[in-house]
Amino acid sequence: MRRPAAEETGHALNRRGLLLGAAALGGSALLSACGAEKAPLVGPPPVAPPTSPTPLTEAVTVQKMRSAARNRDVNLVIIAPDGVSRVGLPVCVALHGRGADARTFLNLDVRNALNQAVSAGLPAFAVAAVDGDNYWVDVGKADDPQRMLADELPGWLSQRQLRPPSAMFGISMGGFGALRYAREHKNLKAVAVASAALFVSWSDAKSRKVFADREQWESHEPLLHTGDLSASSTGVWCGNSDPFVRADRKLIKAVQPAVGKMSEGEHNDDYWRGIMPEMMKFVAERLA
Repeated sequence: MRRPAAEETGHALNRRGLLLGAAALGGSALLSACGAEKAPLVGPPPVAPPTSPTPLTEAVTVQKMRSAARNRDVNLVIIAPDGVSRVGLPVCVALHGRGADARTFLNLDVRNALNQAVSAGLPAFAVAAVDGDNYWVDVGKADDPQRMLADELPGWLSQRQLRPPSAMFGISMGGFGALRYAREHKNLKAVAVASAALFVSWSDAKSRKVFADREQWESHEPLLHTGDLSASSTGVWCGNSDPFVRADRKLIKAVQPAVGKMSEGEHNDDYWRGIMPEMMKFVAERLA
């Protein structure tokens, strides 16, 4: 009598395990769809930062920099087109999504997209990516990515004989950060965002467990400060199957950007690789 009972219990446990496993997979899929990107590729090993102004000798470099604003070491990834002088190149800053770091841009065909733009006769520029967090804003954790971008990054670029940032693009959480940065830096010639992780309500923002309270979120949320954004220098791309599509449509309606493109795609690397040439072309045209 015991054996059938044991088998029945085993079947129940196995079924429960399968259900729990399916639920876990579903939760992981939801997190992925809502902005927790995959871990980026390692890329080339970091090299020592220059001790004096030194031009870049490689098209791609990765260096570790100490950020006082963020109270930690961060990756600084610089990607430049092939076959051009890198001295005095203008710079577009790239901001990554949640769960990633600066190295993620090594896996998104940025270098190829840059080379395509230059081959088409557009001005050359470098892309500089750094590590961020907390939607690229100060949320009271002794970690201020916006201050790093404004106060520290220009000096890091100068050490490599590059110009200060004149353009910016961001993906997912990085789109939030790029639009936030643009509010305080009206001299940017281009601001391009893809799948921007914006929030149409406090309940949406609160679910991310990043902002301390509604007032803090409202002070940063780009959708609540669209009047601070320049339509002519802004480009917005988003996939129709992206979880932030509603928010990005609202952004396009409010700003009326120079480019507002909704197309087939999800919140993933495949979509971002597909639109990368368009985004790099958008930046290059405005740096001309």
